[in-house]
Amino acid sequence: MTLDDLRRNRNLLFWALHTLGWSAYLITQYLGALLYEKPTSYIKVVLAAAAGGFLLSAPLRYLYRRLWGQRFAIVAPAVLLAAWVVALAWRVVINSSYLRWVETESMAGEPWYGIFVGTLSSTYLLLCWSGLYFGIKYYEALQEQRESMLRASALAQEAQVKMLRYQLNPHFLFNTLNAISTLILDNQGKIANQAVGRLSDFLRYTLDQDPMKKVTLRQELDALDLYLGIEQLRFGDRLRLDYDIDENVTQALVPSLVLQPLVENSLKYAVAPREEGGRLRIEAREEQGKLRLVVQDDGPGLPVGVELGAGRGVGFRNTRERLAVLYGDRQKLAVRFSRPGLRLEITMPFERATQPT
Repeated sequence: MTLDDLRRNRNLLFWALHTLGWSAYLITQYLGALLYEKPTSYIKVVLAAAAGGFLLSAPLRYLYRRLWGQRFAIVAPAVLLAAWVVALAWRVVINSSYLRWVETESMAGEPWYGIFVGTLSSTYLLLCWSGLYFGIKYYEALQEQRESMLRASALAQEAQVKMLRYQLNPHFLFNTLNAISTLILDNQGKIANQAVGRLSDFLRYTLDQDPMKKVTLRQELDALDLYLGIEQLRFGDRLRLDYDIDENVTQALVPSLVLQPLVENSLKYAVAPREEGGRLRIEAREEQGKLRLVVQDDGPGLPVGVELGAGRGVGFRNTRERLAVLYGDRQKLAVRFSRPGLRLEITMPFERATQPT
């Protein structure tokens, strides 16, 4: 039996805490009897008191269930009255046991209502029991509310990530089909046919991936190779690629298709507009417990005063939003001027896959 099992089973949790509490009462009373050198028969009184308290206080649970959620002006007097009534019955058990087994002369001449002596202290103890009951119940309610909010937040985050991820496919598909159309118009049907085949492989990969599931960097680079294979059919020698990948980070976990939008952005603004084409450099390494991914081009960069994502770079904005949803403040997507070109840097927590894939 684990703590999680107890939390899920309210009935079991109550009886476990109830038994533990009255067992603690029994032990402390017994130790007190030894300390004050009570007669041996006093242990029977202690046992009767613990058993009486255990049985008589248990029904308070069902009363307090009905009171839960009521106004304080109703709950407070009801709890006080209930604790006092139960304390009266409990004192009858304790004092009767004392008269029967200890038989002291001090109570021999007591009037009939002497059987209720000590009700005030017993009421105080039962009020403590009641306070613990309401305290634990209130704590559980807060935990349930917190878990409910976390579940709602997780569902909202999942929906947002899926929405952002699914935006990539139409955006990428439009650009690629436009490129294939250009190849056909240029009477390059064989190359266009190869591009269609590679596009099919890439789309199959994207459809097989769960947007909420992270992949290893090796898988991400393999998917990027599928995409760049399509683009190299389009650009030929105009597209030159460099890789600087630390092998120690190939099993790091990253969001699927996190690099493709950045590479697509560089191709669109740094390679396609220039007759001579351009060079892309992709880097990956670990730095101080962070994974740093870099996509760098040697293009013209950005005009002065223009920011990437302001009216251009749909994939860039999409990637920035996905990273923010997944990692919060633990990530950063920076744009740096590399003279020539732009250097796009992603920094995220370094998470290694449990098993190589």
